[in-house]
Amino acid sequence: MQKIKGWLLAGGISLTAGLLLNMNVTCGAAQNSDSVRIKIGQPAVTNTAKPAAAEQKPAATVSPVKENVMDRIRNVQLSWKEIPSAVRYQVVILKSAEDSKENIVQTYDYVFTNGLTVDLSRFGAEAKAFYWKVCPLDYNGRPLGNHYFSKPRPVMDSKVNVNAPKPTTQFERMDYFPLYPVFSWVPYGKAKQHEVQVYQVTGSEEKLIRTLQGGEYDVYEDGGYTVPGRYFWRVRALNKDGSPLGGWSEKSYFTIKGDKTPLAALGDSITHGGGAMSVSPGYLLYDWESYCQVPVKNLGYSGNTTEAMLERFERDVLPFSPRVLVVMGGVNDYRLGTTGWQTVENLKAIKAKCDAYGIIVVFLTVTPINPPLMVSRAHIEQPPYDWQTHQKYINDWVKQQPFFVDVASALTDSMGNLRDTYTTDGLHPDYYGKKYIGEQVGRYLKAHFAWVTNTLTKKPIPTYND
Repeated sequence: MQKIKGWLLAGGISLTAGLLLNMNVTCGAAQNSDSVRIKIGQPAVTNTAKPAAAEQKPAATVSPVKENVMDRIRNVQLSWKEIPSAVRYQVVILKSAEDSKENIVQTYDYVFTNGLTVDLSRFGAEAKAFYWKVCPLDYNGRPLGNHYFSKPRPVMDSKVNVNAPKPTTQFERMDYFPLYPVFSWVPYGKAKQHEVQVYQVTGSEEKLIRTLQGGEYDVYEDGGYTVPGRYFWRVRALNKDGSPLGGWSEKSYFTIKGDKTPLAALGDSITHGGGAMSVSPGYLLYDWESYCQVPVKNLGYSGNTTEAMLERFERDVLPFSPRVLVVMGGVNDYRLGTTGWQTVENLKAIKAKCDAYGIIVVFLTVTPINPPLMVSRAHIEQPPYDWQTHQKYINDWVKQQPFFVDVASALTDSMGNLRDTYTTDGLHPDYYGKKYIGEQVGRYLKAHFAWVTNTLTKKPIPTYND
């Protein structure tokens, strides 16, 4: 069950082509989408075979072809800061800085990441005078709040004539590298499939340890990273037949720390991260740990039930020797028909393991869901009619524990559902929900475990224009 990423609380939620194509774009020019996102999270395929000698060290990363871009511009790779609650973006290419409908050259209506590689080869040298602008859209294709089109910017200020995807993960800004990373990128051209390689670096040696087959935008890693050391990953685009479409991206380095991790969090994709139906857990935006005032190691795994969390406890928790473990689980249980009683039994077993290993456990109340949005938007199956009964049973038990944080009440509307202002798909809390959870957990940990938190250093908490 924990392998089913798409609907068991996976960070990337599937969108059907028909649903997206029927959305109305209100930001600018007529729709002319040349890509529709079907599925965000792709199952990882790990190459467990020992790599050949020639594979032990990666070939040099292919850099953009050096040529006089004033003579010929093949493409530009645009990027912008992600906007909270944006499901997709509309990008418009203009002939010049004049922001008018008549000046539009090209429009991309379905861009599901904060970047786009635009083919400008047919315009020749004329493209050097082009400008571009971007507008964040909600699920219904409307501009988000006060966010409309950005001010037009010259395309020549972006990367020109690239031949590889651009990594977009923000691991370097996280307090700890997540146990189960999700690698994401700006696609190269119109590629729908990509290949990711992960290397371990030891001195001057670079050893290939994993090869993953990803979709258009990202790939979920199924193998946890527990071995301390320095690593990097890279990605390249593939043709339909699996042959390389371009070169490898730049190397993106990350480090697995070897010292103990005082605070950690075990859970499903609400802990793992991701939100707004299109943003993967590789970003800080929908990661509640980002907004916690103290550093917390992310041990979340998208799709987990409490049974799955219990099963992987020794494998995934013990290598990091946490003093305090934050545990939140159960939404995948009650929405799929598992009784509240069975969920509580699993949580009791997790608590018993924590006690046995000298770990203090802090439980979080399990968040509600919004069935109408789940069914109509994300096409997730209708939960049992009595799901609220089982959610309440779980939360009543959580509130009887020595250490707990109630994060569910503030996210619940008068009908007992997840507030629609906090979610896009009805299942995952988005920006404001994750921010609230992180802040509440951080305050609690600082207040009750100062002897642990006072010695820790937190990386900067991300800020967005709310």
